Amino acid sequence: MSSPLKIAVMRGGPSAEREVSLKTGAAVAQALRSRGHEVVEVDPAPGRWELPAGVDVAFLALHGTYGEDGTIQRELENLGVRYTGCGVEASRLAFDKVLTKQRCLDRQVPTARYAVFHRAGEPWPAGWEPPVILKPVRQGSSVGLQFVRQRDQWAAALAGSLEYDREALMEELIQGRETTVGILDGQALPIVEVRPKHGAYDYGNKYTAGATEYLCPAPFDAGVTASIQAAAVGAFHAIGGRDYARVDVMVRPSGEPVVLEVNTLPGMTETSLFPKAAAAAGISYSELCQKMVDLALRRRVAG
Repeated sequence: MSSPLKIAVMRGGPSAEREVSLKTGAAVAQALRSRGHEVVEVDPAPGRWELPAGVDVAFLALHGTYGEDGTIQRELENLGVRYTGCGVEASRLAFDKVLTKQRCLDRQVPTARYAVFHRAGEPWPAGWEPPVILKPVRQGSSVGLQFVRQRDQWAAALAGSLEYDREALMEELIQGRETTVGILDGQALPIVEVRPKHGAYDYGNKYTAGATEYLCPAPFDAGVTASIQAAAVGAFHAIGGRDYARVDVMVRPSGEPVVLEVNTLPGMTETSLFPKAAAAAGISYSELCQKMVDLALRRRVAG
């Protein structure tokens, strides 16, 4: 077991994903205490938080705006405090779905066809046919996700997505199997396949107990498994990721993977997808939390 550390678990925060973050942070704090560490829990508000003296590392259990977009990462670097997960620029890039897609395209990582919209009331785009999906460009946890299966749903869906950000991303709605791939220390973990029992994998199905079935390792043949994991690792490197992340990947019926987005601070409740993937690789929940701390401690200073 590692030497006892003083760890600040940063949880809660001001984003639309605050409640999920509180659950993540509580689980992480319990796991780290079980390994003998001194844990202090910090609920940061922009410009109104401080760490107690003597903190060895900050464990980021935040989600969404402020916690996941590079802002708090920069604040911690300014304090000279090491922290878990991706750095400032990778966090900023990954939180912006359009910038992520551009980086993926630059690196020949497969991603879905897309368009960007800036205001409600814009007309249906030329050259497109339903079904499509709309998402706020900078949100997570399926916040603001809208499905457009026929054109008369367009106006309401666009307005609904723009409630959560100043830009909305439209993508082709890929018919296929939904997967997510955890990346730990640069290596792909076993794939998790996500199968909602009814409808799409939206916010409700994501956080309602029993609403979704998860298969890990996902039942793909070896070749498709390798291509999905390679696409996920490619996306992770495309945004300059470090330590860990979770990459969402759709798989077409042909077996072709299509990267949707990179989550630099994946959910970390004991039933979240990233810990599920780690468990399939033989890594317990508390071991995973320790590994995430150890990766941060490899850096001499934050960043």
